[in-house]
Amino acid sequence: MSIETKYPGLEDLRNRAKARLPKFVWEYLDSATGREGTKARNRAALDQVMLMPSILHGPLEFDTSRTLMGQRYDLPFGAGPVGMSGLIWPQAERHIARAMTGAGGLPFGLSTVATMAPEELSGDIAGNGWFQLYPPKDEGIRRDMLARVWDAGFHTLVLTVDVPVASRRERQTRSGMTHPPRLTARLLAQVAMRPAWALATARSGMPQMPFVQSYGKAQKGMSTTAHVGYMLRTSPDMDYVHWLRDHWQGKLVVKGVLNPADIAPLEGTGVDAYWVSNHAGRQFDGAPAAIQQLPLIRAQTQKPIIFDSGIEGGLDILRALALGADFVMLASAWHYAVAALGPQGPAYLVELLRKDIESNMGQLGLANLDDVPRVLIP
Repeated sequence: MSIETKYPGLEDLRNRAKARLPKFVWEYLDSATGREGTKARNRAALDQVMLMPSILHGPLEFDTSRTLMGQRYDLPFGAGPVGMSGLIWPQAERHIARAMTGAGGLPFGLSTVATMAPEELSGDIAGNGWFQLYPPKDEGIRRDMLARVWDAGFHTLVLTVDVPVASRRERQTRSGMTHPPRLTARLLAQVAMRPAWALATARSGMPQMPFVQSYGKAQKGMSTTAHVGYMLRTSPDMDYVHWLRDHWQGKLVVKGVLNPADIAPLEGTGVDAYWVSNHAGRQFDGAPAAIQQLPLIRAQTQKPIIFDSGIEGGLDILRALALGADFVMLASAWHYAVAALGPQGPAYLVELLRKDIESNMGQLGLANLDDVPRVLIP
């Protein structure tokens, strides 16, 4: 049976990943916070976005390229950052980065709390590295971090602004997950039931967070969903954004925009793009669906807009483009893929998404992504 026959959709990769991961790892990857209402709203709202099919266009040659912040990409999506990726599968960051490079150089986002330091991935990102910054409070640490990620080849900085405090993530807490993981008897029992993950992890060792751990160590008494990064970070304000713009020479993206009223103050800061996201429901359970906010934010700015939260396939990507996004990022999806299939998983997902986008473009009678908004049903 071919890989496409076994895993024709992202849901198949998700199910395979769940079957291969210890429960505490799965809960870390898949959970949201609270009763997970925001996560559910993301999916429900995407399903309400309708596009009108069109017929009798003859054979179409599909152009799936997109230009974002002056750079052309062959596909309209990339890999968003996920903390502790290596917990989900050893060297997940490297596998995903190489898949993005192999797909013509798509954006690859590395988290501040990744299990690989930026310097370790310099040879894998091919100039398309984006570094997601959980904002350090100390200016000296901040300057050093910026210098390190720039020198490593990460020339787009993504300031995450929607994590002012650690979220509760009750499913994650119930599973026994901590940062970094401590293998208690309970967790070891879960590991014993997942031999493929156990063997792969045994070869690499339990993951750490080398980048932030080079600036400090975790302390006793921290919540189970917090980590050493929370010791270093602050909740940024507008002055913080201005400081970054003055001290960062590359592109600057603000991630976690959900309220249209927040755009006006940011317009004069020199930010290059906005990233509309509700953190996939992992931070706050009372937020509106991100896709509902996208057109409202699009109406407030001419700058590029990146979108995430709830994306599960090529049709969802087209929905986001129809409502005003210039580009779409997926995060958990790449980790479902690498957990399901190992190193080959992310590259397989790239092709799955490409084919899904082209199939839906054919049904819509579209050869070019720029025309997607015209098939949106109001």
